Amino acid sequence: MDKGICVVTVAPVRAENSDKAEIVTEILFGESADILEVYKNWTKIKMHYDGYEGWMDTKQIKHVTEEHLASRKVTLITEDFASIMTNDGRTLLSMGSEVEYPAVASRRSHDVRESIALTAKEFLNVPYLWGGKSFFAVDCSGFTQLVYKIHQVKLPRDAYQQAEVGNVLSFVEESQPGDLAFFENSEGKIIHVGIMLENQKIIHASGKVRIDTLDSTGIFNKEMNKHTHKLRVIKSVL
Repeated sequence: MDKGICVVTVAPVRAENSDKAEIVTEILFGESADILEVYKNWTKIKMHYDGYEGWMDTKQIKHVTEEHLASRKVTLITEDFASIMTNDGRTLLSMGSEVEYPAVASRRSHDVRESIALTAKEFLNVPYLWGGKSFFAVDCSGFTQLVYKIHQVKLPRDAYQQAEVGNVLSFVEESQPGDLAFFENSEGKIIHVGIMLENQKIIHASGKVRIDTLDSTGIFNKEMNKHTHKLRVIKSVL
């Protein structure tokens, strides 16, 4: 099977081979995928990181051999942004990108929970985008997946999939920074996820990346003076 590597800063991956189709996720610079099909200007891929499938613009992915993919040595971008030189000139990359060049040394804390919380706070006010998975824009599960990725913890792509990972906590008060809280709709389907901080605060992508308070009912938004998301479960994945 043919392989490919994303060659742009971030590329939308769509449900169908059309610019009008829903963005289901994004692929970052250097991330790799199986190439399943090529149709006109579109390429269907299956991402190696989380198995997500979709269509992307053929110009945004480079075909490589399986041997090249197996032998390449990549460095994960762990800072907000990194500027690197490529054959096409200087490129600005998001956290989570994978490069075959020396990268900026990480300034992360050695305490993984503290580091996850601090990293998550760097995303404050980053805009929400359905399917977003970069420092430029994120959705709720793209945000959690990306923060955990740079800490070498692999999470699935969607909130309901992430909710299947880890150990359940019995009470909100048991939560620690870095735990994940999941929220459900009126039908009981998990539709939202956020990262716990200290003192029952939660950081999550809703309109933008923001910090709110979590109680046994769910997320309480002080600006709106109401609960906005119904809590289903809190899990530790560390």
